[in-house]
Amino acid sequence: MRVMAMRLDAVAILERLVEFDTVSSKSNLALIDWVADYLDGFGVESALIGNADGNKANLFATIGPAGRGGVILSGHTDVVPVAGQAWDTDPFRLAARDDRLHGRGAADMKGFIALALALVPDALAGPLATPLHLALSYDEEVGCLGIPTLIRALPEGLARPRLAIIGEPSEMRVANAHKGIQFLRTRVTGHEAHSSAPERGVNAIAAAAEIIGEIGRIAAQCRSAAGADSRFDPPYTSFNIGRIEGGAAVNIIARDCVFEWEFRAIPGEDDAALRRRVEYFIESDLLPRMRAVHPDAAVTTQTAALVPALVPDPASPAEALARALTRANETTTIAFATEAGLFQAAGIPAVICGPGSIDVAHKPNEYITRAQLAAGGEFLDRLLSWASNDGR
Repeated sequence: MRVMAMRLDAVAILERLVEFDTVSSKSNLALIDWVADYLDGFGVESALIGNADGNKANLFATIGPAGRGGVILSGHTDVVPVAGQAWDTDPFRLAARDDRLHGRGAADMKGFIALALALVPDALAGPLATPLHLALSYDEEVGCLGIPTLIRALPEGLARPRLAIIGEPSEMRVANAHKGIQFLRTRVTGHEAHSSAPERGVNAIAAAAEIIGEIGRIAAQCRSAAGADSRFDPPYTSFNIGRIEGGAAVNIIARDCVFEWEFRAIPGEDDAALRRRVEYFIESDLLPRMRAVHPDAAVTTQTAALVPALVPDPASPAEALARALTRANETTTIAFATEAGLFQAAGIPAVICGPGSIDVAHKPNEYITRAQLAAGGEFLDRLLSWASNDGR
């Protein structure tokens, strides 16, 4: 039964979306259910694709004729934490201050989702000759973990969407490339001994430091090899050691150490080769020295997340459409990873174009301006006109 059929503007929808605390460590089902009810109020059916634990879900809905390809409007529903941040207002209550609308996720990327939902009544009134698809995902912020199941569920053949627009905050500039990313967790197992007899133990923290040093050397080589014509900022593949933990006491040689690290490879970089360089150092140099002291010493690295780069494609219909809708002569790149690379890897051309600035995302007092919402609305209105005229 339809529970609502009320036309809401983008600000009203954004206000409701921000109220859902969808930090990645929590469920997004309350938000997804609200969106499904909103769409159902207009007679639009939603397909929910849940995770294995049943506490999160993607949503996919089609507006317009089935079986005719169409355009995906893609946005993630999860947001980053607010713990430890100094907010001037409740991060989960939209707060208006002059032209700015403050709230966690306002820019990244509930603003775009609100605009897409506000478009629904007009899209239904079209009628559309080319369908528009709404794709909402979970766990993008922790490595784009949710969207692969949605992509795998997409139809094949003539019904398969022709392209995807990912509404990440780009200030409505068209981005046709982004770096790929790997999140990695390396665990080092040494051998405990009293700190007064270091030759009898294998210090896991010291071994981890050697691996981190090797990563640093590779990072320095990537920086020095940066192309002068690179469109990225920074213009090279970057590395970061994000967290490290190990040891039991200052007078015990540490048996265990784990550290988490990442690297963000520019399109065209052989990221597998970079990973192999670290593994080669471990296998050929570090581990033999560790096992010469104790045979059970070990180093293991797990991939926590892997997101492919978005590779620029001069023939991309997604880029061509986004440039036509924004009336832009130029494109840009972004350094952060998005779900666009996963759509492209699945054979669906993708582009990034959305309201808001990444400069305020993930920070206290995150906001989107009313001007950016208006620009995003105009972009989607032009998309609607394009879809109503069968892509013309």
